[in-house]
Amino acid sequence: MDRFLEYLNHHPTLALSTAIVATIAVAYELWQRQQGASSISINQAIVLQNKGALVLDVRTDTEFATGHIIDARHIVLDKLADSLETIKKYREKTVIVCCESGARSGQAAKTLKAQGFHNVFNLSGGLAAWRQENLPLTSQNSNA
Repeated sequence: MDRFLEYLNHHPTLALSTAIVATIAVAYELWQRQQGASSISINQAIVLQNKGALVLDVRTDTEFATGHIIDARHIVLDKLADSLETIKKYREKTVIVCCESGARSGQAAKTLKAQGFHNVFNLSGGLAAWRQENLPLTSQNSNA
């Protein structure tokens, strides 16, 4: 404990900066949880998809056409609220929402949660992270 106090005494700026970053990280995590959807890793998403989860891609038509996760359902974010009827059978099932980076899919996940979808997850890092892991994409239309 004496060494910690000595460290704080010699490096107050560094200690304060660390405390601020930790506070911001905790606040961000709490904000994310309040938004209603948890982020999941790519590996977790693959496991859930293999168990029958719906992958919902909310990117634009052009982005979707360049490549998407196999068996992903495509609904553009702007049309999601009007298209909920087409995916209502997934209300009680697991839904993984994805976009290019994870930002738009976070909005979509919040919308789904507000409309009564129970198990909604946001793909952390989006399709950019998926590509970085060299995972397969398809350009075939698979709106099942």
